[in-house]
Amino acid sequence: MPAIASNKSYRVGRSKTGLGLFATKPIKKGTRIIRYFGPILDSRIPAQDEIENKYLFELNGRWTIDGSVRKNLARYINHSCRPNAESDVRPRERKVFIRAIRNIEPGDEINYDYGTDYFKAYLKPIGCKCVSCENKRKKLRAEARADRAKVKARTERKAQKAGAKAPGKGTKKKKLNGHAVAKPGRARA
Repeated sequence: MPAIASNKSYRVGRSKTGLGLFATKPIKKGTRIIRYFGPILDSRIPAQDEIENKYLFELNGRWTIDGSVRKNLARYINHSCRPNAESDVRPRERKVFIRAIRNIEPGDEINYDYGTDYFKAYLKPIGCKCVSCENKRKKLRAEARADRAKVKARTERKAQKAGAKAPGKGTKKKKLNGHAVAKPGRARA
C-alpha cells in the first residue's frame, strides 16, 4: 500500500490557470497526496445526470463524484499534459486518490492529466494552458520568428544584389579579365 502524504503537504495558491494546488513539503513518487471527494451521483437518476459543472469526476459509466464541495481541495489540481501526479480511481469503493508519479519538490504545482474527454470538451476550445503546452507554443513562436527573420534577410540580400547589378545611367558594366569595362548602352529618359 502506498504511503499517504503527511498532513498539509499541499496548499491552494495562485497558478497561471487560476487557482492550483502546490506542494509545501517534498512528496515522494508513489505517495497518495489527496483524496478527490464529494457527493456520489448516479447517472440513472435523471436529476443527478443533468448536473453540469467542471468538477465532476467520472468513476465509471454509472457513478460520478461531484467535486464542487468547498472542502474538496483536490478540485484545485490543474490539468497538465506532462503531469507529476495521476488519479487512482477505485470505482468499487467509489473513491479517487491523487498519487505522485514522480518526486514533487516544495513549491511545485501538483497536476494530472484530465483525460481526452475532458480535454476535448473544455480545454481544447480555449487551448491548453499547462506549462508543457505553453513552452511548446513559445518554442513554435520563436521558431516562426526565426524563420520570418531568415526570409526577410534573404529577400534583403537579394535586393542588395539586384541593386548592385543594376546598370548605371546609360552604361552597362561588364567584367573582362577582372576589370570593369564600360559598354555603351541606351540612355534612358
